[in-house]
Amino acid sequence: MTGSAKTKGSDEQKRGATMPRMKSAAQRSAARIEPRDIARFDDEGADRQFVTALARGLEVLRCFEPRERYLGLSELARRAGLPKATVARLAGTLAKLGYLRYSESLGKYSLGTGVLSLGYSMLSNLDIRDVARPFMQELAEYARASVAIGVRDRLSVVYVEWVRSSAPITVMRSVGVRLPLATTSMGRAYLAAASEQERNDVLQQVRARDEADWPRIERGVEQAVKDYEERGFCLSAGDWDKDIAAVGVPFTAPDGTRMAFNCGGPAFVMSRQTLEEDLGPRLVDLVKRLGAALGRR
Repeated sequence: MTGSAKTKGSDEQKRGATMPRMKSAAQRSAARIEPRDIARFDDEGADRQFVTALARGLEVLRCFEPRERYLGLSELARRAGLPKATVARLAGTLAKLGYLRYSESLGKYSLGTGVLSLGYSMLSNLDIRDVARPFMQELAEYARASVAIGVRDRLSVVYVEWVRSSAPITVMRSVGVRLPLATTSMGRAYLAAASEQERNDVLQQVRARDEADWPRIERGVEQAVKDYEERGFCLSAGDWDKDIAAVGVPFTAPDGTRMAFNCGGPAFVMSRQTLEEDLGPRLVDLVKRLGAALGRR
């Protein structure tokens, strides 16, 4: 670190809304928390309705990644950051409730149908998907790309709907895909429209995870906030994946659910000029038409 404390303080003030700030215990109690904070959150007594055992059980379920079927106790314990004996009890309980399945032959666990039923219940209640799909397909065909809806989950956005064009070359995704919040167009769009408190909370966690790349990430989010204020959309042209270019727009459903849309494809067929002058405004228009359609229901 260089410079005086006074200079550092001045620089932080200049960064404005996107610069992470520390929060009080009362503020943390109302915010989403990371797995590493579960025990401390409960010990501080910040929220009497917070049940540590339940939180740890849910963290065990979160250990499973897409296209990853079986995990043993040792790996579950490592990923959840919990003692193996604790994970064994949690996994046994979750298996009895149908949220996990135990393979005797492998000695490992997989997700059970209980998790699947919860996921489908959530998706079936997102009426916006049915209304948005025709608009999304229209834009996807025009752009010869893919269009998706995502909602925030911690430091990621998760696809809850995805359509692709009939073009032979496109980016293949699916419902359930997770993308980083701070470096993708969809994630940046979500952050740009989020409250200052939520954005600062997210960025503080992002910085803690990737201090080395933080300056680049911060610049990208600051530019996204500026782009959203001036043009209504955000970009990510090779920032997350050098081969992918996309534009994102935030959206708030009538029930208050906050999400974001993106339209993207291979960077070699989607120039920055195309994103800024054509697809960005079209995605903004899609969101406006969707809002009007939902208002008529």
